[in-house]
This record gives sequence, C-alpha cells and structure tokens, in this order.
Amino acid sequence: MTAPTWDPALYLDFDDHRSRPFRDLLARVGATSPRRVVDLGCGPGHLTDLLSARWPEAQVTALDSSPDMVAAARERGVAAELADVVDWTPAPDTDVVITNAVLQWVPSHPRLLPRWLEALPSRAWFAMQVPGNFDAPSHVLIRELLAEPRWQGSVQVRAETTVPEPAEYAEILAAHAVHVDVWETTYLQRLTGDDPVLQWVSGTALRPVRDALPADDYAAFRAELAPRLRAAYPVRGDGSTWFPFRRIFAVAQTG
Repeated sequence: MTAPTWDPALYLDFDDHRSRPFRDLLARVGATSPRRVVDLGCGPGHLTDLLSARWPEAQVTALDSSPDMVAAARERGVAAELADVVDWTPAPDTDVVITNAVLQWVPSHPRLLPRWLEALPSRAWFAMQVPGNFDAPSHVLIRELLAEPRWQGSVQVRAETTVPEPAEYAEILAAHAVHVDVWETTYLQRLTGDDPVLQWVSGTALRPVRDALPADDYAAFRAELAPRLRAAYPVRGDGSTWFPFRRIFAVAQTG
C-alpha cells in the first residue's frame, strides 16, 4: 500500500487526545542522560519539544516520511528530517527511540524491531505506541463500505493484522532486550462538534481513501460513512460523543 499523504492541520484537530498516549509512553522511559533521542515519525513536531524538555542535554533527532509533516515541524522550529522508518538505522549514540502512532502504517514493522534493538547501544531505550482499534466500528465500517459494489476495489487499506496483539510485541522485544514493559489502554475520548468521529478518522484512517479517490467521490464516500458512524457512536444529550480508542504500548531496554 502506498504511504498516504498527510494534512498536519487536520491531524492536529484533536491534539489533546492524540498527545496523551505520547505522554503516557514517555513516562515509562527511564533514561536519565541520553546522548541522542530520536523521535521516529515526528509528524508535525508538536510533541518533539517534550523530548527536548525531558532531556535538555541530548541531541534530539526528529524524522518523518511525510514531506508535509516535515515542513510543518520545521515551521514549529523543529529541525525535522525526511526519512522512511523502513530504511532507518539507529546511530551508534542513540540511547532513546520514541515512535508514536507510526508503525501501524508499516506492515513490516515486526521484522524491523529486532534489527533496531540489535543496533542500539547497551542500556538504550526503545518505546513505541500503536493504535489497537482496527476491529472497532470506526474502522470496520470503513472496510464494509469499501467492500460494497460502488467502492469495491477502489482503495487498498491496511489489513486487520497490521498491528499484532500485545503478547506478540512482548515476545519480539524480549528476545532482544533485558527489560520489557507492554500494556494496552482504552481511552474513552469525549469528542464534540459535527460528526466528530468522521472528523477524527478523516485525519488518519481515511487518508488512503482520500488519496485514492477523486475529490467528488471522496466527498460522496464520507457522506455515506457519516450516518453509519453516527449510529455506532451516538451523540449524547449534551452534544458530545464517547469514542473508545484502544492503544498498545511497549517499552524495552537493551542489555
């Protein structure tokens, strides 16, 4: 599947909700004085400053495969660089790697993890977070709509198995690290506004759909998807919508 293009402004519509897992992940990294810290898949750079604040003496490297995201990060003052995680290799002084909500877009990432851990120096930290919601209505409804005659074959989306279960991550990391911490959290996010779940997935899961369809067809697809999402995620009396979002976290330290 071709990597989707990204709209940094749309992605940041839900900045608080998207930032919380990063903060929770970072809290479990025990590095004290790392030489180099890598934000692998930095997006628009809105969280990279948290790494600089946590480790002010470290060299912080921000990487992303999207030119639009790199440009947005640079506008924030983050010296982001264009790089594909598939080709990336840690520098010898890399003591911390953080990759947040990135690897779900890389089907081969379970094979990359051992390579990265083996290349990291002793006592280095690797921390990752990926969505674990591919069987949630927000994603199932997209796949079901794409399977209907009008849309069938028009878009290739990620397989349900792109993200392994926590136990598989634990086994992969434990074979190459002395300390492994894996957990999952379901955030019950309170969204507001018109069709908030549609707006949420428009910034992430619907990116391949938008890239594959002409503008008019994409608008029609969203119009068909909207009522299905409203039924799955009903609006409460106060106008807000509860949106459960499962995420998988893993932290490992090399020997």
